[in-house]
Amino acid sequence: MPAPLRIAYTRGVTPGKWVRIWGERFPRSPLELELLRPVLDLDAQLAGLRAGDADLVFVRLPLDADGETPARPSGVHLIKLYEERPHVVFPKDHALEAAPSASGADLAGEVRHPFDDDIEATIEVVAANVGVAVVPQAIAWLYARADVEARPLVGEPGWRVGLAWREDAPAEVQPQIDEFIGVVRGRTANSSRSAATPPSDDRDRKAQRSSRSKQQREASARQREQREQERSTRAGRSRRRPTR
Repeated sequence: MPAPLRIAYTRGVTPGKWVRIWGERFPRSPLELELLRPVLDLDAQLAGLRAGDADLVFVRLPLDADGETPARPSGVHLIKLYEERPHVVFPKDHALEAAPSASGADLAGEVRHPFDDDIEATIEVVAANVGVAVVPQAIAWLYARADVEARPLVGEPGWRVGLAWREDAPAEVQPQIDEFIGVVRGRTANSSRSAATPPSDDRDRKAQRSSRSKQQREASARQREQREQERSTRAGRSRRRPTR
């Protein structure tokens, strides 16, 4: 069995669907998953990838007012997957609870806690009726609890989730990286850009094809030899036939 493809992901990203599809297509190629603590700092999210501890990383990037993400970090490939809309988390029985959504104007005068790696502590503070926090929807759901509420926040930029891998990824891992990218992008099993199989499976299938081809050649050779023997036998009988 080949070495597992190592995938790290930041909190709030749920790779389960892609992991399931991978398992169905490549049951002999395992995945190794790692949940990262950094939720927004891109360098921190990419640290394990750059150190060679992961092959791919699902990262979160902030969006500016124009909906643009920061420049692509050096040394990595990065594809953008989907946008995360902002939600405001506030204490139970807050005035924001009365509306289905909120805007920046609704938060005027509120203490806005930063969205960072200490999000658990931030939610604790919000639950204690001290300010609000603006976080991605997935984070609001992940840390949902009975003493806080969350509403969509309209008119403010959110975040985008992307998938990153090293530009100098090891050659022996690159085929699997390509296949996982295809899974994430929705490529079907029959429309694979590459060989559609991890290296070990590909070698097995090539060996099987080679074996079948060899057996077919040997069978054809035996048939030709048998036909030659039959022709020789008929020719010998014809020569021995007496003339009248």
